[in-house]
Parts: sequence; C-alpha cells; structure tokens
Amino acid sequence: MYNYNDIQNCLKDSFKILGDPQHIQFDNAKSLTDANSFSICWLRPGISNRETLIDENQCKVFICSEQEEFREMKDKVIILVDNPRLRFLQLVRQLFVKPNTYGIHPTAIIHEEAQISSKVYIGPNCIIGKCIIGDDVVIYGNCYLFDDVQIGNHTTIMPNSTIGGIGFGYERNADSEFELFPHLGGVIIEDHVDIGANTCIDRGTLGNTIIKSGTKIDNLVHIAHNVVIGKNCAVIALAMIGGSTVIGDNCWVAPASTLRDGIKIGTGSTIGIGALVLKEIPDNETWIGVPAKKYI
Repeated sequence: MYNYNDIQNCLKDSFKILGDPQHIQFDNAKSLTDANSFSICWLRPGISNRETLIDENQCKVFICSEQEEFREMKDKVIILVDNPRLRFLQLVRQLFVKPNTYGIHPTAIIHEEAQISSKVYIGPNCIIGKCIIGDDVVIYGNCYLFDDVQIGNHTTIMPNSTIGGIGFGYERNADSEFELFPHLGGVIIEDHVDIGANTCIDRGTLGNTIIKSGTKIDNLVHIAHNVVIGKNCAVIALAMIGGSTVIGDNCWVAPASTLRDGIKIGTGSTIGIGALVLKEIPDNETWIGVPAKKYI
C-alpha cells in the first residue's frame, strides 16, 4: 500500500496537498470510471463538475490542477500539481511499471557480428542482422532488423516492425523497365525513441535514414529511405513519410497524413489528420487538408 511518503518521493516538491495526508492510501491507479477505494486518479483540467465527480467517486486520492479551486472534502485528498496528466503518468511509471528484464529469446536469430549490449531484451522470432544495439533496448517479438541498423539507448520497438529494409527506389531504363537503385545506407535510431507495432523504416540509398533522440513513432507508420526526423517528434498511426523528406525537431505528424518525398518540414510544425503535404512547411506552422494548406 502506498502513502504520502511515496507521493513525496515521486513528485518531490512539485505538489501541494488539500486534505489530510494521512488519508493517502492506494495500491492501484485507475480511471475515474474504474476506480475503487484504494485507487489514485487524475482529473483533467477544465471539468465544470470536478468537485461532484470527486465527491461521488470511490477513489480517495486525486491528482488535479493547481490552477483550479477545490473545497476540502471529507476523507478525500487532492494533490495539486502544475500538469495533472504528466505528474500522474510519472507517478504511475515509478510505482506501478516493472523495470525491463534483459535477455534474448532462444528463437531469435542474431548475426554473429552484431554488437549488442548485455542490457537488452529481444523477443521471440526476431531476426537481427549485423546491427549495433545499445543499452536498455527492448525489441518485442517478430521484428526484423536488417544489417547496418544502429539502435541507441533506451529505445523500444514493438512487435512485427521492420527496420532497415530496402526502400521503393526505382529508375526506368530505355525499355521502360524498372531498375532498383542500390540501397547501400543504413538506419540510425538515436536514444529514447519508441517505435510502434507493424511499422516499417527503410534503409537509406547512399546515406542513412535517421530518427533522432526522443522521437515517438506510432503503429502502422511507413518511413521511406533517407528520411531524417528530428528530436522529440511524434509520428502517429498510418502516417507515410516519403523518401528524403526532412522533418525538424518537435514536430507533430497526425494520423493518416502523407508527406511526399524530398520536402522539408520546419521545426515545431504540426500536420493535421489526413493531410496531404506536397511542399515545404515553414517553422512553427500548422497545415491541414488535401492538399495541405496553412491553417489560420
């Protein structure tokens, strides 16, 4: 059972308490609809009936915004923080998420020249080519990493993803037949990157495809050859990034959006749901629609 001391250890000095700290007792983290008397919950800012929700819920411990006012309620404790969702997830991660276990499943096939840290997990039926894999990397089952893939520290790859396959790069010859452009490059994935299930990241042709630190890639995403994605970007489900496109830091690429090849997306930009991006986007702009245009 967790108590006030655990809250203090997790949140440090970034909170205030409304209510009696001795009433803080919880052993699970739940949504409001699933909470019981030993849950801890968070409340989204801006809810008009927030005090009624707290009063009528079985949960006794709530993380709420310090920007909103609350009256004291019997047997309830409200933890006031600057960002309830962020502080809640930090607390849940520290108290309820088990640390990674290391090991390589016996069904995984590993290239004899692969350089793999001892602190990794590689799941069943994975195929790992001549790769470099850093510390605290988790690769779930049925993933295929081709040769010349580098994976940085603290990176997670969800099941059934393919990293470093040959991209769709062809040139017609005099007989109008397709000839494949050789893909001699690799893939560099830096630290703290998450890659979702059933996602494909192609290797570069002559240079590398690069995913920079802190970027999060959802399920069912396709990233073509020679793409560069900056730091701390989010690329959401069903997005398609065309070859040689460069995306700046801190960008948001929404679900089902398509970015044509060879364009530049400026730092801090947002691409809306289902957008078709055909030309360069400047820094810190939001573009939506088909074809995509600047959102005013």
